[in-house]
Amino acid sequence: MNNVLIVTSSAQAGESVSTRLADDFASALLARHPGAKIVRRDVGTEPIPHLTPATVAGVRAEPRTEAEQEARALSDRLIAELQAADLIVIASPMYNFGMSSTLKTWFDHVLRARVTFRYTETGPEGLLKDKKAIVIESRGGLYSEGPAGVMDTQEPHIRTLLGFMGIDDVEWVRAERLGFPDAAEASIGQAAARLRSLGGGELPLAA
Repeated sequence: MNNVLIVTSSAQAGESVSTRLADDFASALLARHPGAKIVRRDVGTEPIPHLTPATVAGVRAEPRTEAEQEARALSDRLIAELQAADLIVIASPMYNFGMSSTLKTWFDHVLRARVTFRYTETGPEGLLKDKKAIVIESRGGLYSEGPAGVMDTQEPHIRTLLGFMGIDDVEWVRAERLGFPDAAEASIGQAAARLRSLGGGELPLAA
């Protein structure tokens, strides 16, 4: 069975464009592939705790205290969801030119040395290879091209973190200029059409 992990990260819940687009993709996917298994992780409405001095060793070192062990258990669960997925869908609204802090915290828990990446004599190596990702980005302005592109720290950061784990086969679907009423509807429609095409065709998954 094909396994799909959908990670949404908006603070606006059902009002979120990125979340609605992720839902649209899931519907198209299940209509075409009813046997697909979809696991959802909404870190926007159910945020993962930020790492603190009391918990960081649970991810970055060997857990000893109860708080560190709880952080390790959460990291284990999130990594297991990621490892089991053939396709990872990340819905990311742009907040202050980057990803939401809740999505960054998810990455903080799943990037773990010797589990999702490792350091070698020739440099870091991602351990989650042969996976496909779709990243849905919602943005108030236009950042994929033009003069505002230099302010985009969202897409480069996500690309780097996925690639660090070995996930470099990524489709980018952008709904941009959402802050402009005359352009927002068309942009959302184009993104939705692209996602329906991705979900309704053959699953772009690892063999």
